[in-house]
Amino acid sequence: MSAMPARNTTDIDALLAQMTLDEKLAQLGCVWCSALVRDEAFSPDQASHWLRNGIGEITRIGATTGLGPRERAEFANAIQRFLVEETRLGIPAIVHEESVAGLCARDATQFPQAIGLAATWDPDLIERIGVVIREQMVATGARHTLSPVLDIARDPRWGRTEETYGESPYLAARLGVAYVRGVQGALDAGVAATGKHFLGYGMAEGGLNHAPVHFGPRELREVYAEPFRAAIHEAGLATVMNSYSSVDGLPCGGSKAILDDLLRGELGFTGAVVADYSTTQLLMSHHRIAATKGEAAARALTAGLDMELPQLDCYGKPLRELVEAGEVDVALVDRSVRRVLALKDALGLFDRPYVDADAAAAAYGRPADTALAHEAAVASMVLLRNDGTLPLAHTATIAVFGAAADDPRLLQGDYSYPTHTEIVQTRGADGNLIEGSGRFAAGPYYPATPTPLAALRARTDACITFTRACGTGLDETLDDTARAEAVDAARAADVAVVFVGARSGLLPDCTSGEFRDATDLALPPAQRDLVATVAATGTPTVVVVVSGRVHALSDVVDHAHALLYAWLPGEEGGNALADALLGIAAPSGKLPISLPRGAGQVPVHHDTRAGGSRSMIYGDYTDAPAAPLFPFGFGLTYTTFAYTDLQVTDAIPVDAMTVDVTVHNTGDRTGTEVVQLFGHDEYARVARPVRQLVGFTRVTLDPGAAATVRFEVDPTAFAYYDEDMRLVVEPGTVRFSCADLAATATITGPERTIAPNDRVATTVEVRPHAQ
Repeated sequence: MSAMPARNTTDIDALLAQMTLDEKLAQLGCVWCSALVRDEAFSPDQASHWLRNGIGEITRIGATTGLGPRERAEFANAIQRFLVEETRLGIPAIVHEESVAGLCARDATQFPQAIGLAATWDPDLIERIGVVIREQMVATGARHTLSPVLDIARDPRWGRTEETYGESPYLAARLGVAYVRGVQGALDAGVAATGKHFLGYGMAEGGLNHAPVHFGPRELREVYAEPFRAAIHEAGLATVMNSYSSVDGLPCGGSKAILDDLLRGELGFTGAVVADYSTTQLLMSHHRIAATKGEAAARALTAGLDMELPQLDCYGKPLRELVEAGEVDVALVDRSVRRVLALKDALGLFDRPYVDADAAAAAYGRPADTALAHEAAVASMVLLRNDGTLPLAHTATIAVFGAAADDPRLLQGDYSYPTHTEIVQTRGADGNLIEGSGRFAAGPYYPATPTPLAALRARTDACITFTRACGTGLDETLDDTARAEAVDAARAADVAVVFVGARSGLLPDCTSGEFRDATDLALPPAQRDLVATVAATGTPTVVVVVSGRVHALSDVVDHAHALLYAWLPGEEGGNALADALLGIAAPSGKLPISLPRGAGQVPVHHDTRAGGSRSMIYGDYTDAPAAPLFPFGFGLTYTTFAYTDLQVTDAIPVDAMTVDVTVHNTGDRTGTEVVQLFGHDEYARVARPVRQLVGFTRVTLDPGAAATVRFEVDPTAFAYYDEDMRLVVEPGTVRFSCADLAATATITGPERTIAPNDRVATTVEVRPHAQ
């Protein structure tokens, strides 16, 4: 990445040398932006109390308030002006926000939730979305985002699965690298991205949020650390956030082995580690490895946790007392302060702490950004079944059912601004939650978000009826009146479209999202009943799943003539769904995570180690097949593709293997195929994945057209940690597969030991055939 020359270390050391202990500790903490407000305005008196020693970061102006872009920029400028002009050292702060599905702020573009973005298998698209997020953040003075989520998700009971890029470390790495490149740009004019949650957060006991995880060191490195490693090494990831969980008994926020030895030592991270909210306190109350706030602070600081979010607590007075008593070396404080100051310098904040508030709004509401949100929503949709019912281009009468058909709220993920503000309230000077008021009152403030029902009616002359029938609640039932209305509506239509799914968010009435874990992955009973009732009329039935939850659809799939997984498609989700249903656009997404048959099958994923994925001797469970209902990488579209001519070359130790395959569009309309290359090491000294993703690309072809896709696969794609935990590339046979084709290649030469960052990502070239 290009960047302006960094402020040299001598300058930072000189600044550090001037700082009192309180000024140093202030750089390691945050203040909620709402603590600086009185009477609906920035309060110099409140700032004098909270910012008198300076501050490291300001917590979430966008996600905490209802301020528009210009007002957010003015508020950020007022805070920076106080810090620069009214504090002794004049050190500006970093404003941080959330942006897993677009900036979590009023008027910002709301893109599909991350699991939907993963279903696009399109790094270029993700990078372009990252650019929009960067431009909208920088315009309002926000320079640090607590995204992307790089957790590998293999237990869909976990509510935060929707915030991830799915089950594959390779797919998550490629998309994570793209997101970071887009968001950070040239860091001196960009936004510091945060890879989270380090490490293993997505595979906690029972799928429960914050619960312990249990991995061996090999699994931890080869699977769960890999997206972080790639984002650090390839995209210059600026910050990392710890996981709330413990790994083999070590709470990540207080573990030197995880935050220092692994993250910095093995993966080469040199940036700042920021705490997930209240991590330091949780070392006492949750993990019970500290008896006091001071002890918690000492453990976290020693481990390498540089900044305490969302507000200065354990790193304040409790840590100061230990440093003054000589129980914590001030050198540990200096180490973290230096990292924070280096980040501020890399962002250019010392030279340019203010933004042009008059220009802030120009980065919002742009037609190109809306078009990008639409493109992403269409590309994210995964067509799982279709007997020809879709598209609905010439259907005369369409009966639409389900709450998600006509509720913009249900199109949003848990960190989308309209959704997130259900739980985010402003904070008073005492740190207690209070309701915001006036212009500082949080959301929801939806962007323009047409519902699927409204979009269908706007795009077709077909007669469209709507029957809500039921919502998303787990305790709802389909009463006799609703059932009768559904039957009548379905019988009167040519096609029935039933919208089902979950309500994403952080409150108790939500069924997906942070804090909302589940034991049952099936759709709510009323929704299952609705699908069965409509299908029983004999009317062709299309089931549309609008959800971040990875549902088990075993009791729905047989009722569906067509089944479309739309995830949480964001502000353009309604328009995109209408386009996909009517055939104006074609769904082209592929599953980034396996869809299980039921919760009892979890975890089920494509890259289980040798010996997994089946029960000995008979293979299946006693009550169900061992294979997932729909596998990782699956997805249909409105045309068909055929694969031929898989050819591979061998590799000497330092050269890549070449894998060529030809893809043909054998259907009657233009379509996009995600070409996926898998590989596995046939024999190794430790059990290896039976099938791991090693490359992919999107190919768009006209009817009858063909293209050859060339993958250059470096032997390091098959590197593994051996019995002695050395990362090795060994000679031997590897097998490649693409669609239903397979071929082997040989890696020759001596075994070699490599470093983690010696891994080389697969490159892909698409060569269209002349027609």
